[in-house]
Amino acid sequence: MVEKLEITIDTIIHATEDIAIISSAFEEMFGLDEKEFIIHRTTGHFENPIITMNTKLLKKKAFVFIQKLMSQISKQQKEQMIDEIEERTENSRFHVRIGKQELIQGKISFRENDAVKIKIHVPVYNKKDTIKVFTELFEAFN
Repeated sequence: MVEKLEITIDTIIHATEDIAIISSAFEEMFGLDEKEFIIHRTTGHFENPIITMNTKLLKKKAFVFIQKLMSQISKQQKEQMIDEIEERTENSRFHVRIGKQELIQGKISFRENDAVKIKIHVPVYNKKDTIKVFTELFEAFN
């Protein structure tokens, strides 16, 4: 499964946020260095600066990331992920969002707003196996 695991991480950093603090949180929580991210600077609708940080982790790096993510969430959060597999999966990609502010504090919480978007891709060749494949992935880590 490690050979086919792929993780995509997308983060939007607003003018009021510090990229160094968010980068530091990724390094502390997941061992991801800022150099592993593609950083793009742009301007928002009201001329406010916006930074996007994106990365794609493949194979061993993706496995290490999912291992660290699963080790830092509670049993209830893991159960929530498993319960929501069907509604959070599209084209073999499980979508989850974690709070940026909580990440900075060294915690993982699921949020829909002001969040880091994470896509976990594991090829599912038969759609009816989606729940089984992702459940096995999430339960593989204690």
